[in-house]
Amino acid sequence: MPEAVQEFVKARRFLKERLQRDYTTLRGYSEERSNVRQLLQRTAEMGESNSLLLIGPRGAGKTTVSMKKMVKPSQLARFRPQQLINAVLTDLLDNKAFVDNTLIVHLDGNLHTDDRLALKSITVQMRLENVADGKVFGSFAENLAFLLQCLKSGGKRAKSVVFLLEEFDLFCTHHNQTLLYNLFDVSQSAQAPICVLGVTCRLDVIELLEKRVKSRFSHRQVFLFPSSDQFEQYAALCQELLSLPTNSSLKSAAERVNSLQMLRSEALSFGRRHFDPAAYTFDSRFRDGWNKQLAKMLATQPAQRTLQTLYDFDISEAFLKTFLFRLVAQLREESPHITADQMAALAAHYEADDKVELLCGLSVLELCLIIAVKHHSEIYDRDPFNFEIIFARFSKFAKVSTTMQGVERSIVLKAFEHLRIGELILPLSSGTGSGSGKVQKEFEMHKMALTYGQIQQAVQRYQALPTEVAQWSQSSLI
Repeated sequence: MPEAVQEFVKARRFLKERLQRDYTTLRGYSEERSNVRQLLQRTAEMGESNSLLLIGPRGAGKTTVSMKKMVKPSQLARFRPQQLINAVLTDLLDNKAFVDNTLIVHLDGNLHTDDRLALKSITVQMRLENVADGKVFGSFAENLAFLLQCLKSGGKRAKSVVFLLEEFDLFCTHHNQTLLYNLFDVSQSAQAPICVLGVTCRLDVIELLEKRVKSRFSHRQVFLFPSSDQFEQYAALCQELLSLPTNSSLKSAAERVNSLQMLRSEALSFGRRHFDPAAYTFDSRFRDGWNKQLAKMLATQPAQRTLQTLYDFDISEAFLKTFLFRLVAQLREESPHITADQMAALAAHYEADDKVELLCGLSVLELCLIIAVKHHSEIYDRDPFNFEIIFARFSKFAKVSTTMQGVERSIVLKAFEHLRIGELILPLSSGTGSGSGKVQKEFEMHKMALTYGQIQQAVQRYQALPTEVAQWSQSSLI
């Protein structure tokens, strides 16, 4: 295999792995990251108990902020949910007191569906299953208190425990919220140095807590919301994610990834699944040529328009990484460089409207009924309609049409029912056939579940649509 082809295959594999399995790189959120890091640091060094909630939309990077330290404040903040916590924990690996004196317990609301499963997982992660085996506890609180007491070392000093609760809102659905109550109670009463860190996407999560639980929560909340007015940084992020790093940067990244082995938690698997930068080195000529061509392509107007479209569609970094992964996966040896046309073609898939695709799959008769519904809605300001109203409007068109003449009423009614089954029109009542009050299906009122723009797009894209139907869609005059 020629050397250039080998470099290309290696670069493609590297970009795909970095886009998929880089769990610790965090861009932005410097203030929020500092707050979480200081909170965990005080728990490890001073034995201070705390509780905090990270709240933000899915893909905002809540879980990544907790583990890392290599990001400039000016960089754009767009992340997957787990990267916030991962980044802060990676930051704290340089702190010997944190590494030696802290246990990390990771719980997920999707996995630990009740307090019994959560307590069993806590016991295993704290490596106390042998100590607790055979003991009889009267309550959940006694069991948890015993586990925390086991961490006491020397009587005056206790190991700190960091509880990471993913999908925190699901823990609020547990019976009596016993787990949350006891964790917050321990953190408030300073029985043992623990830090409870909840991660959720629900803004109303505090209202889900019972009164007794809410009173023991510190009410510290960190909100993570991406900004919607930083397109220049979004474009710079795209270039960064597709660029090839220098060998020295790869070496420093490999050292950072290797330090993740210091995390003594079997539940936190991101360190084991993280891609290995040490497995890659790039020829300087190939790297410089790749980066130069990439910068030139991204500076063109078509590429900027595509990025603007993506930015308007979804501003999260997680979405951008998914898009770029699909883009890189399309590269071949014959065309080893990313082009603006490839970006535009892939972005078109995200702009596709499912309703328009569905309309393009209808028969001509069904599309004619949709056009009749459109004209009725335009004239009567989206008033409800029934089959009889639409059939009367369709019949006027059918009389002067060469393609729709002679269509029987029963066939038109069947086509109307097919539109209802496809939810292109929706009944006003909750009835399935006869409607409320036993109204015949021909007289049951419906509303349109489409926009005028969607109908117009479907008419323009419909293959072999009769000219008279296309003209009728433009004007209700016959």
